[in-house]
This record gives sequence, structure tokens and C-alpha cells, in this order.
Amino acid sequence: MSASRRRTTPRRAISLRLRLFLVILPPLFAVSILLGIWRFHAAQETSEELFDRSLLAAALAISRDVAISDGDALSPSTRSFISDAGGGEIFYHVTGPGGYYVTGYAYPPRAGAALQSDLPSYYMADYRGEKMRVLRMTETRTIANLSGETVVTVWQRVSDRQGFAQELALRAIGLMAGLMAALALLIWFGVQVGLRPLNDLQEAIRRRSPDDLGRIRRPVPKEVAGVVATLNRLFGQVQDSIEAHQVFISDAAHQLRNPAAALMALAETLPDVTDETERAARQAELIAAARSSARLTNQLLQLERLRYGDTDTWQRFDLNDVIEEACQALAPAALMRDLDFSLERSAEPLPVEADPVLIGEAMTNLVDNALRHGGDGMTRITVRTALSDAGVAVTVQDDGIGIPADQSEAAFRRFSQLRNGEGTGLGLSIVEQVVRRHHGSVQLLECDAGTTIRIELPRA
Repeated sequence: MSASRRRTTPRRAISLRLRLFLVILPPLFAVSILLGIWRFHAAQETSEELFDRSLLAAALAISRDVAISDGDALSPSTRSFISDAGGGEIFYHVTGPGGYYVTGYAYPPRAGAALQSDLPSYYMADYRGEKMRVLRMTETRTIANLSGETVVTVWQRVSDRQGFAQELALRAIGLMAGLMAALALLIWFGVQVGLRPLNDLQEAIRRRSPDDLGRIRRPVPKEVAGVVATLNRLFGQVQDSIEAHQVFISDAAHQLRNPAAALMALAETLPDVTDETERAARQAELIAAARSSARLTNQLLQLERLRYGDTDTWQRFDLNDVIEEACQALAPAALMRDLDFSLERSAEPLPVEADPVLIGEAMTNLVDNALRHGGDGMTRITVRTALSDAGVAVTVQDDGIGIPADQSEAAFRRFSQLRNGEGTGLGLSIVEQVVRRHHGSVQLLECDAGTTIRIELPRA
């Protein structure tokens, strides 16, 4: 029982607001992650460039002070510059002409490969167990009456550089995180404001009465104008369907009232009839009235089934066989009236995909309509099957009274009778709806005498 309930319980859809939020925010979040990675690497490159320039500036300042002071200690201003502008502790070592020690730390980090002596050279080295970024610069100087190459080596901890780069990256990431949070709030509440017209539309529809199927005339954004147009079209179709039902119920009630009254009258008078001959006549009339009422009821139900029928009962068959069966069932009624009733069957198969019961009923209604309304002067009814340009065709022709061309539309209208007489006025209407449901056509053809009705169906 619980499994069945789980299967039949409809899954709850997420809200449009949350859907938009999930559609918009994750791509922005992914972009922000990519920007954060890029910003981290950019911060590292920027810090490397800035620190390398600060090392070069420190080396130039040290070289200048050594030249000015003839090898004495650095000036306080240079020491302050090295301490403040370096972004971290800077170590230095200076040798004068001849390679003698001038100032700085005793032993500088050594390069792992040969360096160019005429250009400032950067390299990485280990110094007392730490990674260092080293700059070695060679210049020609005169110190204490000695001229020659002066080598200035400055170096700085790599950890200081990485810390500075991480600080830059964290600032950028924090800024982007704040922007993403603000953007998320803006999207969340912005979507709510953007969906306000839909909420107003929902409230307006909710306040409608069940009988109000008029068009929605409330102005809506163009993104939902198609939904409103579809709703208006659906409301119109529902209203048309309701009106059609109301007309059908009204017509059916009107058409069934007279047969029911006739049945009641015959049934009430029958017990008072004592003469056997008259009693038999009254019974025959009652049976005929009951059959007529039953046929009318069946035709009304068939009309309603055609309105909401489906294609589950469709199958592929030869139209010749169904038409022949219908004609065989109607042959006794035609022979009782001494009519020339014939079927001119196509020599070729006529394959169709349709409901054989409905096709047979349509054929029965066509021939029955000819029998009922052809008149006393009718002598023959001919049924023909053949291939046509549109597919397959069935033609029913008689030489009776006929239907005027200007009344062909009224002939196919339900409950419509061109002349007073027996019949329900539903036969040709059923034929038209059956053919329409099978994507075919039915038409009244012009002829010299009588009536000719042609049905065309698509060929399978």
C-alpha cells in the first residue's frame, strides 16, 4: 500500500524563484572560482615582480652608499629604505675591487650555475635552511683609491614573498566572496520582485468564479504573454465545449421527450384494449416506438463517444470487407421494399487504418438514411468502393427524392430533417463525425436523380 501511494503521489516541483536562483548563481559561482584562481596566480606574479624591483632598488642604493662612503657602513636613510620598502627583511653582502669584503653579511647565498657579470642576475638559493630570492649585481666602482668590480648581493626570504602574495589573494577572494553574497541576495530578492506580476496573475485567476471563463485581459510581461495566450485559448475551448454540451443536452432532451411521451401513451392505453386485433396493432406500435427510441438513444450516445473517442481501437483492414458486412446486414430491409440493392466491390484491396465498428456504423447510417428518406418512388441503392486520388472512396447512390444542393449543409447538421417523416436527424451527422475523426471527407455529389454521397478516407 505504501509503495502504491509513493507511486501515485505527484512529485512536488521546485519553485520558479528557486529554479532561477539555481540557474543563475552556480555559473557565477564557478566563474568566481576561476577568477579567484587567476587572481591568486596574478598576485604571485605581481608580488614576484614587486619584490624583484625592491631587491634591485636596494642593491642600487647599497652600491651608491658604498661608493660614496668609500666602503664604510650604509647610511641610516638607506638602511631605513631597505627595511621599509622591501616588504620583508633584506640581507646584503658587498665585495669591492679585488674581491675583498666591504659590508653586509659574511657569506651570501651561492648560485647553482654561472651568472652573467655585466647584468643584474636573479636566482633561487638555500640560505641557512630557508629558500631565498637572490639578486647579484656587478658594477665598476672606485673605493679607497682602488678601482674595479664591486659585487652587491641582496637576498630575501621566499616565505615573505609568498605571505605577501597570499595576503593579496585573500583580499581579492574576500572581495569576490562579498560580491557573490551581495549578488546572491540581489538575485533572490530581484527574482521575487520580477515574479510579482505572476503572483498578481495567480491571485486574479484564484478570485475568479468557476463560471467565469472569459479572457484574461490583465497586462503581463512579454515572457509570460504566451502562457496567458494559451490559457485564454484553453478557456475558449472549455467554454465552447461546455456550450456544445449544453446544446447537446438541450437537443437530446427535446428529441427524447416525444418518443418517451409516445411510449408512455401507448403503454397506458394497452391494458384497456380488449380486441385482440387492435391489441396486436397497439403492441406492434409500442415495439416500433421502443425501437425508434432505442435507436435515437444509441445514436445520441454514439455522437457523444465520437466527441471524446480515441484511436486505441484502430486497426489495419481491407475497407471492402467492412462495407460488404454492413451491406449484408442491410440487405433484408432493402429486399423487403423490393429495391435493387447492389454492392460494386473494388477488385483491388483498399487498406485503411481505422475503427472498423465506426466505419461500419457510418455505412449503416448512409444506407439507412436512403431507405428512410428516399421516398416510395425509389427503386435502387448502389454502393461502390474504389481507389481515389485521396486514398479510398465509398459511394452510396440512390434514385429517390434526393437532397437539393443548397440544403447539403443542413442535411449533415444534427437533429436536422429536410422533410417531415420518420428518422432522428442524426444519421448523416454521425457519418460526418466518423469520417472527420478518421481524417477523411464526406460530400454530397451532384447527380441527375436521387442522392449520391461519397466518403473518402486516407489509404493506409
